Amino acid sequence: MDIQKFNVLGVAVSAMDLDIATRAVLDACAAQRRGYVCVTGVHGVTEAQGDEAFRRILNGAFLNTCDGMPLVWAGRSAVGPSVQRVYGPDLMLRVMEATRDGRFSHFFHGGAPGVADALRAEMERRFPGVRITGTCCPPFRPLNEAEETALAAELAEKKPDMMWIGLSTPKQEKFMAAYLPRLETTVMLGVGAAFDFHTGRMKEAPRWMMRCGLQWLHRLCSDPRRLWRRYGVIVPTFLFRRFLQKTGMRKYPLT
Repeated sequence: MDIQKFNVLGVAVSAMDLDIATRAVLDACAAQRRGYVCVTGVHGVTEAQGDEAFRRILNGAFLNTCDGMPLVWAGRSAVGPSVQRVYGPDLMLRVMEATRDGRFSHFFHGGAPGVADALRAEMERRFPGVRITGTCCPPFRPLNEAEETALAAELAEKKPDMMWIGLSTPKQEKFMAAYLPRLETTVMLGVGAAFDFHTGRMKEAPRWMMRCGLQWLHRLCSDPRRLWRRYGVIVPTFLFRRFLQKTGMRKYPLT
């Protein structure tokens, strides 16, 4: 499947909707074509400005979808109205629904203690027949050698078609780029807070706020101490840089 991409501050973002993203993931699993999926928003694009290695990771993704409305609006300006939001929690639900026949298997990696297991129970309840072969709750630090060996052994035994990563940006993207070549799975998908949303640990913004590009405000009000910098500094910085890119005052090449 040939998927068009557009440039947002030097990050190549996939022009697609939820249906196309789901089909692309399933096609990759069927063909055993390995890759990772980044669900990217303003935070990820902004993080990539000061981290060239992270920008290369985003640009090396099999899919790099629009996780927030600012990227959707950028895509519609560059490509047209076909660009839609591909939100991580929605992508997870759509793929789970599409694999209720058990043809592809899943593995959950991420979340606080017990969250991945709770997510497995919730997905099995909502989508009878879905095949989830295992879960892992990693420590809040890089894996040590023994943990890497144990994870690799479990994946070698279970060979899931899809490995869902619920860490945070940029941690989950860096994990996927580093570990995809070392683990026996076909497609890794970094979906961030989807683990917490689907298990009820965090409350999602109302859909009207998502459509208006105000999900950031909902999240900021829910956890201001942790997120004030992300939304109080990163969002204005992103908007200023997009202004420079749109006016041609600064170039952001894809590297």
